[in-house]
Parts: sequence; structure tokens; C-alpha cells
Amino acid sequence: MSRLDEKARDALPEGDFAFPKERKEPLENASHVRNAIARFDQVKDVSDAERDAAWKRILAAAKKHGVTVHEKSWRELGKPKA
Repeated sequence: MSRLDEKARDALPEGDFAFPKERKEPLENASHVRNAIARFDQVKDVSDAERDAAWKRILAAAKKHGVTVHEKSWRELGKPKA
């Protein structure tokens, strides 16, 4: 994954994060989108509504950066595939 130094991360607009209020999980490239999906459940102190909104931002970023997402909802993350 490409690393963001503190200055570059601070320069990102809120809309470039899955969780903009918390500035968690940047979404500016495919590597960060995949990482945001992998770490989604590690974000603490957010409501289900905030998770729903974050998931929509992740799906939009995934489409933009050519990342395939198999889950339709964040609630499917970590569950065995049927």
C-alpha cells in the first residue's frame, strides 16, 4: 500500500476519506480502497448510519479506481461466502 505522510494526509479533503469526520481510511487510490475495506471493522466509535455512508463512499471509490468489491453491504464483511 502506498503510504501517506502526515502532510499529504492532512492535505486530503474530507471527501477523500471513508469516515470524513474522523479522517479515517483515505480513498485516493486502489490500494487505499482495498485497505479501507480490510480495516472497516476496526474503526471505532461510529454509528451504523456513519458506516452506511462510509460504505457508499468506499463503493464509489472502488468503482473509480477499478477495485472489485464482492460484498453488497459492510455487514457482509468477514462472513463466509455461501
